[in-house]
Amino acid sequence: MTLIRAVSVAVCLAGLWAGVAVAEAPKDPAAAAREAADQLEKAAVELQGAVDARDRVKALTETVRAYEAGLEAMRDGLRRAALREAQLSRRLEAREGEIAQLMGVLLTIETSPPPVLMLHPQGPLGSARSAMILAEVTPELNVKAQDLRHDLEEVQTLRLLQQNAAQTLEDGLSGVQQARAALSQAIADRTDLPRRFTADPVRTAILISSTETLAGFASGLSEMSDKPIADSDGDISAQKGALPMPVQGVVLHKSGSADAAGIKRPGIVVATRPRALVTSPTAATIRYRGPLLDLGNVVILEPQPDMLIILSGLAEVYGEAGQVIPAGTPVGLMGGKVPEIGAILSLSGDGTGAERSETLYIEIREAGRPVDPETWFRTDKDG
Repeated sequence: MTLIRAVSVAVCLAGLWAGVAVAEAPKDPAAAAREAADQLEKAAVELQGAVDARDRVKALTETVRAYEAGLEAMRDGLRRAALREAQLSRRLEAREGEIAQLMGVLLTIETSPPPVLMLHPQGPLGSARSAMILAEVTPELNVKAQDLRHDLEEVQTLRLLQQNAAQTLEDGLSGVQQARAALSQAIADRTDLPRRFTADPVRTAILISSTETLAGFASGLSEMSDKPIADSDGDISAQKGALPMPVQGVVLHKSGSADAAGIKRPGIVVATRPRALVTSPTAATIRYRGPLLDLGNVVILEPQPDMLIILSGLAEVYGEAGQVIPAGTPVGLMGGKVPEIGAILSLSGDGTGAERSETLYIEIREAGRPVDPETWFRTDKDG
């Protein structure tokens, strides 16, 4: 290739590269995934400490939360890594021909002997002009070559990250399963919670059998005890609009909107991951826990007089009716089966939210009437 041809191709390539609109890269996906791995390692250390902690329920609850946050971050990091790898791969494939030309130009400039580079059909003046053009273009070509090398190295790093993620995820899933089992046992062994009443199983059974709606059951809760239920002095009015969500997830259906079956309900539906931990958003009395109607397992909490928080759709429920529990106390686990490692890795790049396969229904009733739960909870962010 002559010097004129080499310079001409180089100028064209430089223009083409400069015209490519490259979207600003988000925070390094590899770094995000590594941070998530560190979170999971920290959770493993916390689990060891939680076993010997005085308040084991609180310590284990924090440990499960740490594992859930770490696994969430790991999935998000892998998703972003997969998207970034796909973006880079598409970019490299789209410019395959130009990259080949670029490499050819760089190779020609690098290997051509100096006497040949100085020759020009128009004589010394042409050679001087070509040399000036070449002096301007060569740094640009080097920059593009550096960018190309960076992209290739990033693709390699991201692929290696995804290959190594399987063991990290496996350890994290094993750890959270162990923490959940320990938490269930710690709650069963707990004897230090105050009680407002003791539920009468016969009265409770009669109430359930005679109830056809959630509203009807909620209005008859006072009939569950053979003694009058002591008044509560709880007051969470100052927390209105700021209560934490009881589970990590996203709002799937708002109050009054139709669900997949076309049914409109006054509460909200939150999509969660399988086996997600559900906690009480505030200090409250457990008014009921167990199966109810067609709602699956239900937990009904009373944080203050004439107010009920109803959580339904759980697979497991904790505690006993009548107990007064602190804010953040676990009240149950969501159902579903945790996907295998391969399934998690395959879903990490689609960003569709398919991994949130479980739904928790949340309803709030004040003075016997339902109100929009979003007036009480912080739902602007994923929980």
